[in-house]
Amino acid sequence: METKTDMNRHLSEHFTLREMCQSGTAIRMNIKNIPDERTVERLKALCVNVLEPLRRRFGVLRITSGYRCPELNKAVGGTKFSQHIRGEAADLHVSSLEVGRKMYDFIRLNTDFDQLLFEHSMSTGTTWIHVSYSVLHSRKQAVPYYEAA
Repeated sequence: METKTDMNRHLSEHFTLREMCQSGTAIRMNIKNIPDERTVERLKALCVNVLEPLRRRFGVLRITSGYRCPELNKAVGGTKFSQHIRGEAADLHVSSLEVGRKMYDFIRLNTDFDQLLFEHSMSTGTTWIHVSYSVLHSRKQAVPYYEAA
């Protein structure tokens, strides 16, 4: 018997499961991007430990990529062992390089992140922050924005 996942459930004060799973690619390709309960718990830890402190400091955040089921991860060209698949990572929209640098520095200095990357696509000109959190380990691996952007 299949249980229905409540996509409107709050993972933290300001983040819902739906927000952490929504994907335009999943919609276009009719991919069911629904995590299991273990993955939901990891998403919750990411929201509580990294995204909520960031939101309290900067206001509303736009998650451009959170959880990705393996099929979706492959469709978007994600790495085989991406933390997005485990519910441990999120990509955040950056409105400008200045705001992105401030967000990056805040995460680096004020949260127990696992991986922090300031990323930039040369083909589209898009800039975003990739951040992950793991309850098992905290590598504190950060690629400075001046190396990435």
